[in-house]
Amino acid sequence: MEFLDKRLDDYVCNFSADESDVLKELNRETHAKVLQPRMLSGHLQGRVLSMLSHMIKPKRILEIGTYTGYSAICLAEGLAEGGKIHTIDINEELQKMIEAYLDKASLSDKIQLHIGNALEIVPGLDEDWDLVFIDADKENYMNYYKMIAPKLKSGAYVIADNVLWSGKVIEDYNSLDEETKALVDYSKMVHEDPNMENVLFPIRDGLMIARKL
Repeated sequence: MEFLDKRLDDYVCNFSADESDVLKELNRETHAKVLQPRMLSGHLQGRVLSMLSHMIKPKRILEIGTYTGYSAICLAEGLAEGGKIHTIDINEELQKMIEAYLDKASLSDKIQLHIGNALEIVPGLDEDWDLVFIDADKENYMNYYKMIAPKLKSGAYVIADNVLWSGKVIEDYNSLDEETKALVDYSKMVHEDPNMENVLFPIRDGLMIARKL
């Protein structure tokens, strides 16, 4: 399923800031060599993540779900001076590719890659977060949120990807698969959290952006 009609997608991208050469290369290689390239944030969403990062100017970013590193590189573009990203992925087969592109982007000193289970890794990170990007296994979105919520600074942002899940979220709840139910439950939990304000943007497969009050 295309997230947006290709002609409209091309139009939107043509009138948005361009990807860097490194991101273009990573985009191409991901589509050519890696399973499920649909998971890549891509041009438009990457520029959105970059702009949000520039607006927030975060010192500490947590990314849960690195994939091939595209979104981490985009988020790094807005880091404050001395800022750092911790990015976590469970797929060790992608480690060499991720590290190679972090080197190409001259970001190895700003982005620390962790390979393993985020539910085990995050509690060991002694950080308070300015920005968290969740783009991993959907069934654990709520667990990730509950885990990072106490470590969010005032005014921090939590961005969750795929919250529209190809439109499946609007079907009858009782007929949904477990992944889709988890995404509906996540959106409901964030929306009802009195400590957060949120907007769900229909960008690509849906971005839920929430700010800690």
